Amino acid sequence: MSNMKNRLFIGIVAVTLVSLMVAACAGKGTGNKKDAPAVSETATPVIDQETILLLKDLEERGDYVNSQYFPSLIKASIVYEELGENNLVIDLRAANQYSAGHIEGAVSKQFGELPDYFEKGIKPFEYDRIILVCDDGQLSSYTTSLLRMMGYGNVFAMRWGMGGWNNRYAGTGWMHGLSSKYEDRLEVSTNETPAPAGMPVLGTGLQTGSEISDARFRKLFEQGTENIIITVDEVFADPSEFFVINLERKDKYDAGHIPGAVRYKSEATLGFPDMMATIPTDKITVVYCGTGHNSAFASAFLRLFGYDARTLKYGNNSFMYNKMTEERSILSWLPFTLEESNDFPVVKK
Repeated sequence: MSNMKNRLFIGIVAVTLVSLMVAACAGKGTGNKKDAPAVSETATPVIDQETILLLKDLEERGDYVNSQYFPSLIKASIVYEELGENNLVIDLRAANQYSAGHIEGAVSKQFGELPDYFEKGIKPFEYDRIILVCDDGQLSSYTTSLLRMMGYGNVFAMRWGMGGWNNRYAGTGWMHGLSSKYEDRLEVSTNETPAPAGMPVLGTGLQTGSEISDARFRKLFEQGTENIIITVDEVFADPSEFFVINLERKDKYDAGHIPGAVRYKSEATLGFPDMMATIPTDKITVVYCGTGHNSAFASAFLRLFGYDARTLKYGNNSFMYNKMTEERSILSWLPFTLEESNDFPVVKK
């Protein structure tokens, strides 16, 4: 039995056992309704056939999110060293930003144009690497995750975006996103993972995994990028309005996290139905990490399965920057500094 099929089988058995145990426990008590709340019949976790078929299809496409290539990031220095080689750089920024200055040889494409461009505009596998670039690296990370899951195994996101390419862009982007304004509201207590309650019902009406995958990828590209990123001010206005997922190591999580955040291991969550079924479907899911790169990759997977998942812009850098800097050597935080940026040239059109 393959890894994905084994995980799928174990996951379905796990959520079924949990629901049976919950039902059994609900039947115990003294007969007084106040002793134990009633368990709704709808509490049984829902993993519909379309979700199962989608999981199987992603396995056949390479099970990207559980591979050694996840997440697929590349440093600006490597991109610069390989200019003129058999690589393609795609700039996802607005057309006016591209015209004002871009990496030599880069082509300008908008997010929604990419499926057709990859199918009809280029022969993707003729390139050694296809490198996606945006302002700060989060849109390109999200997009790279989708394209990788679609089977384009040579796509990478440039770390830090244009902020890593040239410090002029870092000065107007990343440096403005660094903040410590919510450090006094960090939580250190552990929040438990909810019981499995189900996964979104995809409802495509299609019969095969490949058809369902294609439909879901097409829908995400049609939806655009307006709701894939969320700011720290939106989250801290009332963290209880969201289901917050922390993707950091346990020691980093224990050092301080967004109030209510639950720690998930990316290597044991994405593609595991028993864990994905613990993510509520009735709230916006905010996914965050140190920089926003890894969370953007993860949120793409969750959105593919119907979750309203959003990556936190700039990650921990956006609300606990001083703490990250002070504890950098102890916890190996990655606070952005101008040392992460370069002074590589841009061309204008």
